[in-house]
Amino acid sequence: MVTLQDRLDTMTTAGELFEIVDAEERKIRCLACGHRCLIKDGRRGICQVRYNDGGTLRVPHGYVGALQVDPVEKKPFFHVLPGISVLSFGMLGCDFRCSYCQNWEISQTLRDDAAGRDYMPISADELIALGTSRRAQAVASTYNEPLITTEWAVEVFKRARQAGMLTMYVSNGNGTREVIDYLKPWIDGYKIDLKTMQDRHYRKVMGGVLQHVLDTIKWVHEAGIWLEVLTLVIPGFNDSNDELWDAARYITSVSPDIPWHVTAFHPDYKMTDPPRTPAETLQRAAEIGAEAGLKYVYAGNLPGRAGDWENTRCPHCQTTLIRRHGFMVHENKLAHTGGTCPTCGTQIPGIWH
Repeated sequence: MVTLQDRLDTMTTAGELFEIVDAEERKIRCLACGHRCLIKDGRRGICQVRYNDGGTLRVPHGYVGALQVDPVEKKPFFHVLPGISVLSFGMLGCDFRCSYCQNWEISQTLRDDAAGRDYMPISADELIALGTSRRAQAVASTYNEPLITTEWAVEVFKRARQAGMLTMYVSNGNGTREVIDYLKPWIDGYKIDLKTMQDRHYRKVMGGVLQHVLDTIKWVHEAGIWLEVLTLVIPGFNDSNDELWDAARYITSVSPDIPWHVTAFHPDYKMTDPPRTPAETLQRAAEIGAEAGLKYVYAGNLPGRAGDWENTRCPHCQTTLIRRHGFMVHENKLAHTGGTCPTCGTQIPGIWH
């Protein structure tokens, strides 16, 4: 019987993000994510989609597990060409196992028998041609974790740049210096999920390490890649004032110009006990972010219910520059100013043209 794993193994190419540990025994170390898996010949990394074939790392290539056109606000990027359409693509597999993943049928395909998403073969040229036909101005690697399919993403991004499109990652942030350096020439925007400030939660619920994500936030910012950070606020899990303060202070320490999105949780996959996040909690989180010194804090997933926290305001004069309702942009005063506040002249960080 030919399994999905068998078929996916045919949709691979030789990877570049690895180092040889023992040439004689054909041991290699994958450098695509923070796990830095030591992989023996014939074995797989934690993600299940990168594997050692005779001392060569094989990596996913030439397919998508999910594909659609989204507004850029859905990613969410609020400081990147508001209102544009993004061709969003993903593959299969993940280096995390989050118990509340909203894309679990894609990310957990090779771990969970209940997930069974198939794939569609497609070339990088076909992907960009599709995006162009749909008038998308950007492409984003998303849905599953893009870090574990970085070689494929870069192939797509190179074609996207030739077509005049922006390139983006929507990521869990479990990165390495090597993968950020590899991406840097080809990526414009990077959104990182800062899921919790408790390392024990990262280890138990996600199968990761908090410090790896904190480091990646710093590395992406230092690389000059446009960065936005998101925290899904889950009642009873990461919504205490202390934890929200810890997250806000850390982001501020990297740069107060980094937008922080605090978004509402709804029960999904294996985490069905916590209730939906109330609007008051998001407003409290947003107020903490602003008090901690962040200039751009946004409350999401509850359109029209989180006060003024969907809008972009000038941090100097408080002029409302971009008015939003959910993923809809109703007013954009930065559209023709190159990102400069028309009232006081303050430059708003982001990608505006």
